[in-house]
Amino acid sequence: MLMRTDPFRELDRLTQQMLGTPARPSMMPMDAWRDGDSFVVEFDLPGVDPGSVDIDVERNVLTVKAERSPRSGDEEMIASERPRGLFSRQLILGDTLDTDKVDARYDEGVLTLRIPVAEKAKPRKVQIQHHGQDAHSQRVINA
Repeated sequence: MLMRTDPFRELDRLTQQMLGTPARPSMMPMDAWRDGDSFVVEFDLPGVDPGSVDIDVERNVLTVKAERSPRSGDEEMIASERPRGLFSRQLILGDTLDTDKVDARYDEGVLTLRIPVAEKAKPRKVQIQHHGQDAHSQRVINA
């Protein structure tokens, strides 16, 4: 089967994904880091109603959606640089994170997610038995 491709359509699609469109902006800057036994992700969402924020986890994909409402339309805009509308961002999480225990807080325009490292991924001690002079002696080795 022969398929036609339009390179400009693909470029347009990629541009819309990265930069967004007026109807669907993609601005949701974030920082992410590890803090001890958890990962922390912060999203800048100034002017977003906390009730419009939606967080879903399906398998190892975390999706954050938020909406900054449009203005009423009665005013005459002089400048409009802050994007409005629906924002969405997806993060692929590793299998080492416990997605059942995601903690989310929204404070002063910043959405903070704290995702703990799963117990199975934390370092643990493994006891090794060895046969030497004393058959009952054991050594503890960090794994």
